[in-house]
Amino acid sequence: MIRRPVRVSPRIFAMLLCLTAVVGFVLTMFAPSPILAAGLEKASHWRQGQKQQPRYAPTWDSLDRRPLPRWYDEAKFGIFMHWGVFSVPSYGSEWFWWSWKGAKNQDFIDFMKNNYPPGFSYADFAPMFKAEWYNPLQWAEVLQASGAKYVVLTSKHHEGFTNWPSKYSWNWNSMDNGPHRDLVGELQMAIRNNSDLHFGLYYSLFEWFHPLYLKDKENKWATQEYVKEVGLAELYELVNAYHPEVVWSDGDWEAPYTYWNSTNFLAWLYNDSPVKDTVVTNDRWGSGMSCHHGGYYTCSDRYDPGVLQKHKWENCMTIDKKSWGFRREATLADYLDMDDLVKILAETVSCGGNLLMNIGPTHDGRIVPIFEERLRNMGKWLGVNGDAIYATKPWRAQNDTREPGVWYTSKGDNVYAIALDWPTSGNLTLGVPKTSAATMVTMLGWKTPLKWAAVSGGGITIQMPMAAPSQLPCQWAWVIQMKGVV
Repeated sequence: MIRRPVRVSPRIFAMLLCLTAVVGFVLTMFAPSPILAAGLEKASHWRQGQKQQPRYAPTWDSLDRRPLPRWYDEAKFGIFMHWGVFSVPSYGSEWFWWSWKGAKNQDFIDFMKNNYPPGFSYADFAPMFKAEWYNPLQWAEVLQASGAKYVVLTSKHHEGFTNWPSKYSWNWNSMDNGPHRDLVGELQMAIRNNSDLHFGLYYSLFEWFHPLYLKDKENKWATQEYVKEVGLAELYELVNAYHPEVVWSDGDWEAPYTYWNSTNFLAWLYNDSPVKDTVVTNDRWGSGMSCHHGGYYTCSDRYDPGVLQKHKWENCMTIDKKSWGFRREATLADYLDMDDLVKILAETVSCGGNLLMNIGPTHDGRIVPIFEERLRNMGKWLGVNGDAIYATKPWRAQNDTREPGVWYTSKGDNVYAIALDWPTSGNLTLGVPKTSAATMVTMLGWKTPLKWAAVSGGGITIQMPMAAPSQLPCQWAWVIQMKGVV
């Protein structure tokens, strides 16, 4: 279609010119002065800069000011899982490769000589890591039954094998080798779709025998080829792909945090990552950083200070006393029993910490019965006594002055005394609580109130229920709930 030109009469054209002049005059009168205009422009740029400015700068001074997400402190109890190629030999510990080829421990040399052909390399274990019995839904059910509120799975240990199809670990990952599955991704989906647990990942910053890492080490950390090509690349890949709410760093101790670019990664994690509002991190981000910087402190493996700490901390420990990974040679005496585990949980939470309790699945993907039994029994205990654990705060005293086997927690106007041992006399006398006319005493899981009496000079004597062991609400430790005490 051809459009004809629009014709404007001279009179209308003149009127349009006048109107344009009037509008220009009005705009000129009300326009800001050049100085004001410059100020407005500067303010606009400042506001834009504020939006673009990271909330947390890549410095420890800034990063350490980030509040710990509330969910983590309230969770109190999580499950650690160490799983990898080391689960195939399942001998000694998850440090098998280093013990064999790094430390050249004779026990490990003999183990290989007696059980594998000459020339067998550690890489030859990877195809045997098949995980053929790995059922993420079954894992999620067991983990949920444990009473834990979060789980931390090993995504990569010091051996370098990644349990996800990392594009930065060619043929040394669970998709190209071994199971030919995305082990991390499958558990992440099972956990998030079938439980209320928070999903987290352990990641080793270093690898014992990676040539790029060894080259940087030889250069005394003046180069960062490993960090750029592998370490940071895998961390960003993990966070963007699986959205872990715990990033549990390890393997940091040989090099300073500047080598690892830890503060830059954490600034991105807290400011721009898909989990920036909910993610929590630990303190293992460079030599000398542990117990000084990070979201919460781990300080050392099996850290259990026994006294209240000023900073949020976590006790990462193992049911198997000697190893984080599964061991075929473990005996019954090597495993902590329920009395041990409840005691550690009570001590840890009373002193302001979280307990991260570790199990080691087998190379074929099973949680063996002894681990499952411990997990389910922890869940049963927490099903009765969870009020004394979840979302609690440390009380003014952590353990009792008269009864050393009693640990305290608090929530609102409730004070909980976790008694690890049943008193032989049938009466539990506590030296710390101060009673009042409003004092009420009950036992979690027991329907009727308990009788009590004030102790001269302070304290309280509580008459425990007269019942057979099978009638008690639990078997291992008993929680006394007190209202109206100070």
